[in-house]
Amino acid sequence: MDELLWQKIDEEEPIPDHIRERMEECRRKGMEVIDEKYIKRPSMIQGIRDAGVINTGVLDEVAKLIKPGMRTSEIDDIVREYTHAHNAVCAPYKYEGFHKSVCTSVNSEVCHGIPSRLCRLKDGDIVNVDCTTILNGYYADASRMFMIGNVSPERKRLVEETKKCLEIGIEAAQPWNTVGDIGYAISKYARSRGYSVVRELGGHGVGLEFHEDPFVAHVGSRHKGMVLVPGMVITIEPMINAGKAAVTIDPYNGWTIYTKDRSDSAQWEHTILITETGNEILTY
Repeated sequence: MDELLWQKIDEEEPIPDHIRERMEECRRKGMEVIDEKYIKRPSMIQGIRDAGVINTGVLDEVAKLIKPGMRTSEIDDIVREYTHAHNAVCAPYKYEGFHKSVCTSVNSEVCHGIPSRLCRLKDGDIVNVDCTTILNGYYADASRMFMIGNVSPERKRLVEETKKCLEIGIEAAQPWNTVGDIGYAISKYARSRGYSVVRELGGHGVGLEFHEDPFVAHVGSRHKGMVLVPGMVITIEPMINAGKAAVTIDPYNGWTIYTKDRSDSAQWEHTILITETGNEILTY
């Protein structure tokens, strides 16, 4: 965001005194507190919320059309065409050299799968579709898992339990809790169900940029890490593996992350706003 515009918004929509005082109290206690520039003001939140409406609509459109035999490049087409039809922009396109509009990660692909005409979805596959939308300069980010045709009980359970991990993480994302509380809740549940949690990748702040502070790990310790201040907008996006937690990057395309043991992986992602009374899901 332009510095002058930011200063204008900061003057017109200042952080409430009681929130700033609580932030200072946390700092005095030695807790990690976010820079004030990442505390979203009401007009910014509305901009992110509007982007979230389109972001959710994109994934709804994919849900209507995805089927066995579809090329993942066709998913990219759906995302691009829907987004452009709603006067928005696909954030992944040309981001650090990524040349597609969405990420499609199939089975043992953890994340950052590149849509391709060579990859057809088969009966029994699971696929994550990860979409980030920019509308009027504001970003919203979400991903969903899709089960293609007749999916095995093991894959169905992984998909459902990963969604439960997301829900548990959101429950832990309460004002004045910490990022560590989110990671602790997710990892405790995932491990109780016999799964592992990817450590190298996680959620993040979002809204004015694609990736902002803080990094939201899906493993952690209670009461540790960044404090969750009302006005923060973050993604929670647990990546849960059926096998071991270790991952590796595709040496050929430099993007796609796989489970090292080639076990299945699943991920769900929502963008959420931390409010004074809890949180609000902005896109899902």
